[in-house]
Amino acid sequence: MSTLTLSSSASASVSSLPRLSSSSRIVSSSRHPRRTIKILAYMERNPNSPAAIASKLIGALPVVGLFARIFSDEGGVGGDILDFAEFRRRVGKKCGITDSQALYEFKERRGRAGDPFYVLLCCWLAAVGAGLLKTEEIYEGVARLRISNDIEFEEETFLAMMNTAKEKRAKSKNPVPQIPMEIRAEKALEAIYVCCYGKDPIEEEDERLLCTILNAVFPTVGRKEIERIVTSLARKVAAGDSNFPGQKKVSKENMQRQLKDLKFLQQKGKSLS
Repeated sequence: MSTLTLSSSASASVSSLPRLSSSSRIVSSSRHPRRTIKILAYMERNPNSPAAIASKLIGALPVVGLFARIFSDEGGVGGDILDFAEFRRRVGKKCGITDSQALYEFKERRGRAGDPFYVLLCCWLAAVGAGLLKTEEIYEGVARLRISNDIEFEEETFLAMMNTAKEKRAKSKNPVPQIPMEIRAEKALEAIYVCCYGKDPIEEEDERLLCTILNAVFPTVGRKEIERIVTSLARKVAAGDSNFPGQKKVSKENMQRQLKDLKFLQQKGKSLS
């Protein structure tokens, strides 16, 4: 069973989001109709690099680590899980107008389910949640998002799950497995499909846009490999073989009931803490 951890409140104000130039703006239509964002690309770090080792050492120092977290605009200090807002900022520093335009066009084609924040949430889950979240958990969460449009709730839920999984691994001294970026990109694409398509086919124009988006978020994978991953999934869907683990045929009413139960448990947990 493959496993893959995202967060930061997607309800963050416009001022906290990077902006595009006036000639290239993306409008999100989930619950904030006029949000504008500059699409960020996931910056992959080598955990054994001097910078990564230094970050862990700094994060481990009580006072220094506290100040580092306060003044860091990217997060991830001392091995902290990169939340959703931090993920967007980090990836956005590597993306250009073409990448942002691809997300805008994708939303135009897929409607509300293709909201740029939804697409980036799927990428965040695969990129950051690798080794912490089960694949089925990701699919079930993004399928709920497709119906509920409650990205804040899903973000908080997934972040809590990631932190819990990380704590369990730390207690058992079982390190988080290093998942290859190619696998993360593939899981991100599958999550996007579950969230944005349901069971619809992936059209040729969609393939082009998805290649651009994924290449921006996972630049080290390489354009050629990204194209192979996207083409492979499109063919699989066309052949009727798109039943991913955890992608169950659940009615809207049952999905909403599950969401209500999850929210109740989450609120109960907060009241007890």
